[in-house]
Amino acid sequence: MQVHEKLKVMRLFKDWSQEDMAEKLGYSLNGYTKIERGETDITVGKLEKIAEILGIDLQKLLGLNEGNVFNIAEHCNYGVHNVVFLTESQCAQELEKALLSIQEKVKEIEYLKSENSLLRDKIELTQKQRGKSQ
Repeated sequence: MQVHEKLKVMRLFKDWSQEDMAEKLGYSLNGYTKIERGETDITVGKLEKIAEILGIDLQKLLGLNEGNVFNIAEHCNYGVHNVVFLTESQCAQELEKALLSIQEKVKEIEYLKSENSLLRDKIELTQKQRGKSQ
């Protein structure tokens, strides 16, 4: 898994949007998304800053593999901290699940948009019919 892919997985486990991450880093959204897509080279300084924001050691970020297990997400619910430890393959699996979930949500949104459009058409037709009958 490439560093930019790891960044995306870790960001998703923090439940942060790309906008959140860009803001935390002081980068533009476009600048951060290029990093996450692997479209730009990342300096060591930027990687250090990103690792710090994610709460991990830079060496762990660069050396993440099956032999290493890392705390990549910490959530606090009612004062109880739940720490999640994942290997690289588990991160990849979780990323795949998240992507499938996003795809399902996009399909649902598209369906709801079409239903909304149909309902608007029905309302408009009903209003026209009422206007003609009066």
